Amino acid sequence: MNFKKVDAADIVFFQQAIGVEYVYTDEASIKKYSVDETVDASFAPEVVLKPVSAEEISKILSYCNQQKIPVSPRAAGTGLSANSLPVEGGITLSIERMNHILEIDERSLQVTTEPGVVTEFLQNTLKEKGLFYPPDPSSRGSCFIGGNVACNSGGPRAVKYGVVKDYVLNLEVVLPSGKIMWTGANVLKNSTGYNFTQLFVGSEGTLGIITKIVLKLIPHPTTNVVMLVPFNSMEKASEAVSAVFRAGIVPSCLEFMERDAIEWVCKFLGDVTIAIDDETQAHLLIEMDGNDMAQIQKECEKLYEVISEFGCGEILFADSEAQKNDLWRMRRNAAYAIKKTAVTIEEDTVVPRADLPILLKSIKRIGAKYGFKSVCYGHAGDGNVHVRIVKGELSDEAWKNIIQKKAVREIFEEVHQLKGTISGEHGIGWIQRQYMDIKFDEEQLNLMRGVKAVFDPNGILNPSKIF
Repeated sequence: MNFKKVDAADIVFFQQAIGVEYVYTDEASIKKYSVDETVDASFAPEVVLKPVSAEEISKILSYCNQQKIPVSPRAAGTGLSANSLPVEGGITLSIERMNHILEIDERSLQVTTEPGVVTEFLQNTLKEKGLFYPPDPSSRGSCFIGGNVACNSGGPRAVKYGVVKDYVLNLEVVLPSGKIMWTGANVLKNSTGYNFTQLFVGSEGTLGIITKIVLKLIPHPTTNVVMLVPFNSMEKASEAVSAVFRAGIVPSCLEFMERDAIEWVCKFLGDVTIAIDDETQAHLLIEMDGNDMAQIQKECEKLYEVISEFGCGEILFADSEAQKNDLWRMRRNAAYAIKKTAVTIEEDTVVPRADLPILLKSIKRIGAKYGFKSVCYGHAGDGNVHVRIVKGELSDEAWKNIIQKKAVREIFEEVHQLKGTISGEHGIGWIQRQYMDIKFDEEQLNLMRGVKAVFDPNGILNPSKIF
C-alpha cells in the first residue's frame, strides 16, 4: 500500500491539534521510538505524537485517514513481536500521557482506567482497597494496561484467574475514521449483537486505538504459599503439571524453569542464590493462594502427594515475604537475564498442558538437529512455554537463514501438530506474521483481513502487522 510521507503541513496540523510540545521530530525521540524489546527490529517513525485524550486522537486519526498517513499505536514499548513499531514509517502515536485511573467502583467491583497506566501501579492501587486484577505479565512493572489489552496478555496467574480478555468489560476506542465509540457495556453478561469488546482485545492496535478500559475485579486473596520444586528431568517436571490439575488442585501459579534458566538469572541478579543439586534439571515454581491458610496447607499436602510420584526433590518453601519476592523476582527476570547477556530470540508457544513433555522433548530434538541451545521457562500451568533460543557460536548466516527461518518454523509446526498455537500472550505483530500460515489457511486469513478492512479500509492503523 502506498502511504503518504509526513510533510511540513502535516506537522503544523498535529501541533495545532495536540500542542507543539507534544509533537516530536528530533533525532533522540525518533531513535527511542524506533525500537521496543524485540530482538533485531528497528523501524523509525517520521514523527512521534503524544496526545492526551480520545478527542485529540480522533483529530489525528481522522486527518491521517484522509491523508493516507500510517499510524502505529504504542504503549510502553515492552512488546516482543514488534507490535508497535512503525514498519511503514509515518506516525508513532504514544498513549503515555493517558495515564490516569479514572474510577474505582468498589460496589460493582470495577475499575475504569486510561491505557497508559503501568500495570503494576494499577494492581497496587487496587490492592490497597482489597481488590484484585490478576493478569500480571513479567513486565508488569513497566508495561501499560493498554498494551496488555491490545495483546491479550496473560502472566503466571492466568492458570487460575484467566488472562486479560476475562476481565475486560468495555472499551472506549477511536476508529481510523476518527469516530469515538464504546464497544459494549459495563456488565458481566452481554448478549447484544456482535462482541466488539473481545474483538478489540488482542487486535494489536490494528482496528482502533483504545482510550479507556473498564475492568472486572475480584476480592484480593489474603494469603499464599510459594514453593520451588526440583526435578531430575524436564519431562518429569512437565508430566507433574497435568497430574496436579487432574487431582483437582488449582494453584494460583505454576511456572516451569529448566536448570539453565535458574542458573542464568541467579548469576545475572547477583543477590538471589538457589542451591541446585547436580541431578536437578528443572524446577516448578508453585503458588497456592486463598483466604484460609489451613485450607491452603491441606491443598499443599495433596499437592505434595501428587508431585512426589514424579520424583521431585526437596521442596523449598518460602518462609518470608522477602524470600517469596526473591523467587518471583528470579522467575520474572529469566527472559531479561538471558537476553541481556547473550544474542537470543524468544518464541511464545502454547500447547495443551498434558502435551508439555512432548513439546519440550521436541524443542531439544530440533535444537540438536540445527545446532542451537535453548532455555525453556514459562507458564506451565496453562501450557504456555517460552523458548529462548541462544545464538552462541552460530554464524550470522546460520542464525538468520537457518535458525530463524527453518528451526523456528519447525518448532511451530510441532506446536500446531499438538493442537497448540504460535503465541499465547506476546501477539503476532511484525515478527511472527511469517508463521501465520502454520495455524490458518488462506481462507481464514482472508476473513481476518476482511474484518481489518471493515474497520480500517485505508489500512492506516498499525500496517504490516499480523498479516
